[in-house]
Formats: sequence, structure tokens, C-alpha cells
Amino acid sequence: MDRYGTDVLAGDWKVPKRGRAVETPADPGIVVEEVTTDWCGEVVAVDRDLDTVTLEDRRGKRRTFPLGPGFLLDGKPVVLTAPITQAGPVRPTRTASGSIAVHDAKARVARASRIFVEGRHDAELVEKVWGDDLRIEGVVVEYLGGVDDLADHLRHFKPGPNRRVGVLVDHLVAGSKESRIAQGIAKSPVGKDVLIVGHPFIDIWQAVKPERLGFQAWPKVPRDIDWKKGTCQQLGWPHRDQADIARAWKHILGGVRGFQDLDPQLLGRVEELIDFVTQ
Repeated sequence: MDRYGTDVLAGDWKVPKRGRAVETPADPGIVVEEVTTDWCGEVVAVDRDLDTVTLEDRRGKRRTFPLGPGFLLDGKPVVLTAPITQAGPVRPTRTASGSIAVHDAKARVARASRIFVEGRHDAELVEKVWGDDLRIEGVVVEYLGGVDDLADHLRHFKPGPNRRVGVLVDHLVAGSKESRIAQGIAKSPVGKDVLIVGHPFIDIWQAVKPERLGFQAWPKVPRDIDWKKGTCQQLGWPHRDQADIARAWKHILGGVRGFQDLDPQLLGRVEELIDFVTQ
């Protein structure tokens, strides 16, 4: 037995009769009482800039008080805080390509296989739409600066069963220079480890749906005029030098949110290349 009893100072002996105040958001509709004035009313407004709360009593009269301590909610002390009006950002469930998003996944160590595209614009478009997928799969995209020297690039790269190469080519149509290059490589010793696919567009710009950019169709440019400059000219865009062309591409790329803004003739080809190099 403890002849002296329990320690009267043990525990939270200074706690007020109504308990300690807890932080409570000043959500519209809750009824609180301001302790210094005994004003009781419903929260009708919160000013975040002034850090104040406005209460309306049962007669419709309003008074404004500073947010913080000094309020009772259901008879218990509270510290009113500004309510959270917006939820945190919702993480997307799909990537820009339409695949299921895998959040917080580390990029896979790059495979030996590669995807080659013709130019910088092609690479930037593929990255914007398929970038998340490519990092998960460990696939690197490289741009060539044209397909005229594709055979030399492949000879240097040395494709093989575990070192495959997928190539995306612009304007791959029957009888074109690009189609003859593709046919020659397909018949070469490395042909079985190289997949060359293409789209019918003169340039990757045309793979972006024109409606997304505010016009109905891509202009038809005479063959004796540089296609990009001619396109910019007909659309009324600046086209004096390469800086203007770069700005035009930035505008086009900025209009692409995901796969829904691209022509299906490009979508299928890129998906085919990813499957080929990841098998």
C-alpha cells in the first residue's frame, strides 16, 4: 500500500476543465462561439489574406474575428484554421501514351537495344508521348539526322539477337528513297535484328492532328520549297530562319497532350518498335 497516495502533480494537472484546444478547420457551416464576446454563429466566410473568420448569428448579423484560439465548438475549445479548399494533385492513372501509369518506379537500366529516329523533332515527340513507357522498359531513343547514312550507323552499332534496333522513318512510302534504303537493310545480314517502320508523312510535324493546332489540314507545299518553311509560310507563321522553325515546332509540340493528339498511323508504328526491341 502507498501510505501517501498518488502524486497529485502527476499527469496533465494543468488541463482546463473543458480540455485543451485542438486545431479545427473553419469549414463553412460549423457553429462556434467566440469566448471573449460570447458571440455564437455559423462560419460563413474565411479570408486567407487577412486571416479572419466571419460568423453569422441566428438573427443574420455578422461579426469578423481573427482565426486562431479563443473559440468553442460543441462546448470544447478549438483553434480555428483556414480550411483546405483544394485537394492535393491527383496522380494520373495513364501515361501520355495511354499505358497504365507506374508511379515512383525507377528507370530501368538501359537495354542494349535502341530505337533510332530521323531527327531531333521525332525524338522529342516520341519522348513526350512515350517517355514514361520507355524509361520503364529501359529503351533509349537516338536521332540520326536523316536515314541516308542508316547503313553506316547500323554497321557501327552491330545489331544482334540481344541488341536489336528499331528505326522510325519519315515518308516511308512505295518508291521513295526511304523505302529503297529500308529494303536494302532488310536483305542485309543484320536485317533479322533490325525493324524499320515508317509513316506516310513528309515530316513528323504532320503526325500531329491539325485540329489540335487550330486548322483543318496541313498545307500542301510544292516540292521545290522546303517543307517546314513552306508550311510556316502558308500558316502565317514566321519562317525567316531556323530560329523561326524552332519556335514553330515548339508551338506544335506544345499542342500535344498525349496519344489522342497524334495520327493513328504514327501510334501503331511506335508501339511496334517498342515491342520489337523489348522482346
